[in-house]
Amino acid sequence: MLNYKNMIDIHRIVPILFLYLFFSCQTSAQKKEIFKITKSDQQWRNELTERQYMVLRKSATEQAFSSPLNKIYSQGIYSCVACDTPLFEGKHKFDSGSGWPSFDREIKGNVAFSIDYKIGMARTEEHCAVCGGHLGHVFNDGPRKTTGKRHCINGVALKFTPLKK
Repeated sequence: MLNYKNMIDIHRIVPILFLYLFFSCQTSAQKKEIFKITKSDQQWRNELTERQYMVLRKSATEQAFSSPLNKIYSQGIYSCVACDTPLFEGKHKFDSGSGWPSFDREIKGNVAFSIDYKIGMARTEEHCAVCGGHLGHVFNDGPRKTTGKRHCINGVALKFTPLKK
């Protein structure tokens, strides 16, 4: 039954709901960034494998435990597979048990961050600061003895180069 008290509550809820929808809406105009390396969608499709394209350009997620990079713990550099920008160092990689390569820190300046609401909640998305390729997400449940961060990265977005001995 709609009464005066319920009407007051509706008048309070509607503006809050409107503000939430307005500010949480992610349109392509809001996400436009200019990157040093910019290519057409067709160029990316031609240069990347289908899996790489879906992750890097369409923000898909590879299946957990599917990347051979997940269990590599050698010293080296993990670079963006699309543009060769160094993103993570092997010495900062750890086994998170998540099924994706995980690092406790990025190479500063080479990884950019944005907020992603794709699953209905705010998450910190990571992308290559040079080409804009989607890498994964960063969470606050990493090793407490170092940074406390877990950079959960799609292995298909990375290329590993071992250090030369």
